[in-house]
Amino acid sequence: MATESLYLGFDLSTQQLKGVVVDSTLKVIYNEKFDFDADARGFDIEKGVMTNKAEHEVFAPVALWLQALDSVLLRLKDAGLDFGRVSGISGACQQHGSVYWSADATSRLSSLDSVETLEAQLDDAFSHPYSPNWQDASTQRECDDFDKHLGSPEALARVTGSKAHHILRFQRKYPDEYKNTSRISLVSSFLASVFLGKIAPFDISDVCGMNLWDIRRGCWHEGLLKLAAGPYGSSDLAHKLGDVPEDGGLNLGCVSGYFIKRFGFNPRCTIVPSTGDNPATILALPLRSLDAMVSLGTSTTFLMSTPEYQPDPATHFFNSPTTAGLYMFMLCYKNGGLAREKVRDLANLKVGCKTHNSWDIFDDLLRTIPPLAQHRKEESMKMGLYFPRPEIVPNLPDGQWHYTYEPLNRLLAESEQGWQRPNDDVRAIVESQFLSLRLRSKELVRSPDGRLPPQPRRIYLVGGGSKNRDIAKVAGEVLGGSEGIYKLDVGENACALGAAYKAVWAIERIGDQTFEDLIGSRWREEQFAQKIANGYQEGIFEKYGEALIGFERMENELLRRYGREG
Repeated sequence: MATESLYLGFDLSTQQLKGVVVDSTLKVIYNEKFDFDADARGFDIEKGVMTNKAEHEVFAPVALWLQALDSVLLRLKDAGLDFGRVSGISGACQQHGSVYWSADATSRLSSLDSVETLEAQLDDAFSHPYSPNWQDASTQRECDDFDKHLGSPEALARVTGSKAHHILRFQRKYPDEYKNTSRISLVSSFLASVFLGKIAPFDISDVCGMNLWDIRRGCWHEGLLKLAAGPYGSSDLAHKLGDVPEDGGLNLGCVSGYFIKRFGFNPRCTIVPSTGDNPATILALPLRSLDAMVSLGTSTTFLMSTPEYQPDPATHFFNSPTTAGLYMFMLCYKNGGLAREKVRDLANLKVGCKTHNSWDIFDDLLRTIPPLAQHRKEESMKMGLYFPRPEIVPNLPDGQWHYTYEPLNRLLAESEQGWQRPNDDVRAIVESQFLSLRLRSKELVRSPDGRLPPQPRRIYLVGGGSKNRDIAKVAGEVLGGSEGIYKLDVGENACALGAAYKAVWAIERIGDQTFEDLIGSRWREEQFAQKIANGYQEGIFEKYGEALIGFERMENELLRRYGREG
């Protein structure tokens, strides 16, 4: 019976491996993890990675992940998991990292001794022992070469939706290892390969993070393959990469004999393509088309499921890992919670608040200051940018800038005239963060019902800032959200849950039943989400639409001043 089946989802992130087991109703049954720094043996790592500061390289030993996988499975077994009940396995893995298999990989994977660990037996399966991490910053030359190859960063974004150039750098720096590489995996397909006992294909979503996949045409881009392969040729690289199945729920095959003998897995347990950690986070909701999620942590991340493909160099686009015709849109900002805290501290200092980290003054100002600090219609709108760290969206140095904007005559001026600082900064910093999201997502939204202006349907807030209802209120005023603003809490296991849900859908779907239909009917929103603010408010939303014109001009003026690309 389906109710007796269990599904195993993994989250292979930078600093740990988590394993979560759910049943068909999506209830979590088991949950174990392996912290790389605390639990690993024999690796000189810090925060899960090794670094070569001279070349700005950040990478991880692949053997570390094998050790972690064995350990998590043993911990699940000790916790009481009957692996014979597990019907499907999928994973969510750090994106952009690549794994390089040797010519011996297939024979090694298929002939593992169940008495020995994975780590002890797979050393010869890799042509290179390390995988570059997403934090790696050594590929500027390769970035420039890819941009030039298609003419501009915009052209590259239109084709591939993203940026990652580690294969080209690997080919240049390690030509012998590249030549001896039989297959190349992403971290996600590496995990699936280990369970499968042979090299697994890429996931249709995660492949979009390689800068080699033509998202529109659904195939490898011949010109970019040729660039990345260098003297070895595009056909050789295409063979190393392999085919990419379109079905994100494809049955890749049954779990290998190693896991059947060592842990007692059911021989019919199905391996489902693993995906990237960000797409898996979206699956954990599950987000419907036009739903958005905003992570308000130290940094800010914006994720949205959309039928519109409108790439930009500042954004990342991926195919949906489950649903053809949907895309995952992602924005990442460096300045989020820290920037808000600095404004909070100045507001507290002004009134002599002795509780250094209290948000009471900040929240009170956010509630009482009107939108854009415009107390009367004839006053100018006030807007600014607050970057204690250099920002990537837009590409600007650290600093603060204050502007006024008159929407009727479209007069924009860098000026603090009329500003009451630091009080007005409280409203302005929160508005600036949400205005940036609205600016960069405005071409991706449509009217939810044909009557309202284009906007997201629901906006889910996660991270530390999601606890603040006053910030949530401003999110609704600026971004809209026809069904409201929700606080989402799935604990620390969103990625692993998304992977487990993907396995449930892949095994239990009937015909062409979509992920959204199957998982959406079983997902208990009341357990994870709470409405904390209204979304769209007629008049206020349109006012911010007028402000958006001045906000974009402000950004562009500063980009020109500092000679940066947008």
